[in-house]
Formats: sequence, C-alpha cells, structure tokens
Amino acid sequence: MSKARKALAEAREIKNPELDLVDKGIHSFEELPGLFNMLNITRLTLSHNRIKDIPPSIAYLVNLEILTLFNNQIEELPVSISSLPKLRILNVGMNRLDSLPRGFGALPVLEVLDLTYNNLNENSLPGNFFMLETLRALYLGDNDFEVLPPEIGQLKNLQILVLRENDLIDVPKEIGELTRLRELHIQANRLTVLPPEIGNLDLVGSKSILKMDFNPWVTPIADQLQVGISHVIDYIRSETYRYLYNRHISTRGPPPPKVNDKSRKISRIKQQG
Repeated sequence: MSKARKALAEAREIKNPELDLVDKGIHSFEELPGLFNMLNITRLTLSHNRIKDIPPSIAYLVNLEILTLFNNQIEELPVSISSLPKLRILNVGMNRLDSLPRGFGALPVLEVLDLTYNNLNENSLPGNFFMLETLRALYLGDNDFEVLPPEIGQLKNLQILVLRENDLIDVPKEIGELTRLRELHIQANRLTVLPPEIGNLDLVGSKSILKMDFNPWVTPIADQLQVGISHVIDYIRSETYRYLYNRHISTRGPPPPKVNDKSRKISRIKQQG
C-alpha cells in the first residue's frame, strides 16, 4: 500500500477531518480512491506532490475549509472549485497556472488566496474575480502582471496584498479605496510612481507594512525611500507630489524594461518536473 493510500485509510478509519498528504509522491487523484466520499474533511493538504489535474469531483467535499496544493504541477483549476461553500483558504502557489476558471469569484467565504509563483497576468482573471468580497489576503507575487485591474478597489475587506516580483508598471488609483489594507508588497517591479490615492491608506502604523524596494522610482521617491517609508508616504500626500505625478503621467515615455529573472521560474518548473 502506498504512503498516500495508507494515510487515507487511517484518516477514514478514525474519521479525521484533517487529511495531510504532503510529499507522498502523488501524481493523480486516482491514487486516492474514495477521497471524494469523505464528506467530513475540513482540511486537505497536498503540498509538494506532482499533481497535474484537479478533478471536478473536488466539489463533493462540501465541508472543506482549507485546501493546500502548494508546489505541484497544476495547469488549471476546475470550474467546480468555485462551488465549495465553506472554503476559506486556498493555496495553489508554485504551480503552472496561466488562468483561473470562469466563475472563480463565486467562492462565497474565501478569505485567503495564495497564487504565488504561477504564470498569471491581468488577462488570467475571470470577470467576476473581484467579487470575492470576503477576501482578506491576496498573494500574487512572482507572476507576470504588468497592470492591476482597477476593480481591485472592490475587495473592501482586503488587509494584505502581495504583488512583489511581477512586471507592474502601474498601480491603479482605486487601490486607495482599500481602507483596511495594512500590508502592501510591491517590491521588485517596474514602478516609477504611485498614485497619490495611496496616501489615503494607513501603511505606516506600528502594525502596517509597505515594501517597495527594487523599483526604478522617480528621483524624489527614491530619495525619500532612502530616509524611510514614512517619509515616502508623507511626500505622496503632498501637493508637490500630486503635481509631479500628474506631470509624469502626462509626459512619460515607454515603461522601464522588464528586469525580473524569468530563469528562476524555469528553474522552479524543472525542479517540479
């Protein structure tokens, strides 16, 4: 009996609602017979395996609250995943996703979504993605976003937004509508300026985090950043900056060249394969 089947049998015998199948050499859900009949499962962890496909039957796990699929070889998610009524945390980081299924934004209680280390961009998101109103944390680091859709402002409960190591050339002014945001990670992109509306956010409090290094900032922002994040925010809130921002937007040329090291992603995929 494989390690995965043994763990599955043990969980079924004691009716354990939390199923840990980390690093079991799993290639397919076919190696987990009867899994989708275990309706009591609330947490399913399948990190560090070699899974390529998620079957639509995942939707049978109606009590599932936490689904972790970190570091597999998944290229797409089934449409049915959006019908999981109790799913609060979904981690599909370090996979091969280049799109999300239609209707994905219908997940009714999703709070944490980790899409780190994939091949996603602004065209990968389904039309209703920003209807995930319960979302508190969104991790989009190490993807291929050049812009962030203005609909980001609809995620009113968002507290953590991670966009590090993409190809962002702009941040929309609607980000200033995320009044509960306390962590913003935008380091290692192609950003030169930030919209003045970011000054509306509390990103300099004792429990707040703003990371913005490794961007080709205009000189005034770069100078303030050397002094400290609070100085950057104070500057962004000034009339002087608003004038500079408007002038920069109206006169700027082509965006800075891409600087992200895509060989890292290729290396990760080789390691996975």
